[in-house]
Amino acid sequence: MKNNSSGFLELLNAYISSYLPRAVGASANTVKSYKYAFRLLIEFMYQQKEIQADKIAFENLDYETLMEFFTWIEEERGCSVSTKNQRLSALASFSEYAQNRDFAAASVFRNSINKIPMKKASKKKRAVFSMQEVTILLKLPDSSKETCLRDKVLLSLMYASGARAQEICDLTVGNIQFHPKRASLNIKGKGGKTRRIGIPNACAVMLKRYMAHRNLNDKPERHVFSSQTHEQMTVSCIEEIFKKYVSIAKKGNPSLFQEDSYPPHSMRHSTASHMLEAGVPLVVIKNFLGHASLQSTQIYAEISQNTVDKHLKEWNEKWFPRNMTNEEEHTKKDNIPDFLK
Repeated sequence: MKNNSSGFLELLNAYISSYLPRAVGASANTVKSYKYAFRLLIEFMYQQKEIQADKIAFENLDYETLMEFFTWIEEERGCSVSTKNQRLSALASFSEYAQNRDFAAASVFRNSINKIPMKKASKKKRAVFSMQEVTILLKLPDSSKETCLRDKVLLSLMYASGARAQEICDLTVGNIQFHPKRASLNIKGKGGKTRRIGIPNACAVMLKRYMAHRNLNDKPERHVFSSQTHEQMTVSCIEEIFKKYVSIAKKGNPSLFQEDSYPPHSMRHSTASHMLEAGVPLVVIKNFLGHASLQSTQIYAEISQNTVDKHLKEWNEKWFPRNMTNEEEHTKKDNIPDFLK
């Protein structure tokens, strides 16, 4: 390498462009997240240290500078603790990669990163729909309107499959096989892992009719769900769909939908929680959701208990007198390397 400053960008380019997607097999979302972490670092170095991207050297990334960076993204950029930890993971992964390829240059960076601990985040409550809430939500879209028909099928499929929003976006016609009383989906999950799951007949019939309505049956390469502007829907589009119908549901049912927000992942949580309550074994739910380990699935046992507690609370409030209980209360374009854009 010609010099230390060019060495940083050269290794970062190779790490982002080749190592992560090819050697590690990282998903597009992971690569995107890692890119953004380094875009923030480059923006910090330019704004706070007056060092341009092509002048950053590993020796500039010492412990004090990195601590300033993480304080900056929390206080100035408003990053949550969990997001800050994600950025730290991205830098730590690259520091290991860099040190293995240029030990002398990257050792300061690697040693500095190793001194920075993950910050403990408060446990985030997972929003889960009750069975009643799911029923209300799925009835809201008006099937007589094209966009609403899409929304109705999408929401129903997300509940029936427990799929992640990105997995629904990636679903193509060729990933679906219809059988007499059900359908099966080939879902491409995190890390490129594929799983095959079944969905019940009611949802299968709805999905089949929707695909026929859009003339998709003989086009295996087409995505099942499209936005008004793109052939393949994006996660942000699904987020807007959830935001829209949850808002309508809250207004029409003020005693329900009590959480502040219900992101698309809430439907996946709800599916798993309802399966558990119905007596489906955790190991079956694990395979259905595509979890790498049973430990990931174990969280739904806690969610299920939360659901039980909620129903008990509602029962107590309804049948016991109130007096017997206590009352409750943009980065700069010219400074960011092309491979990070």
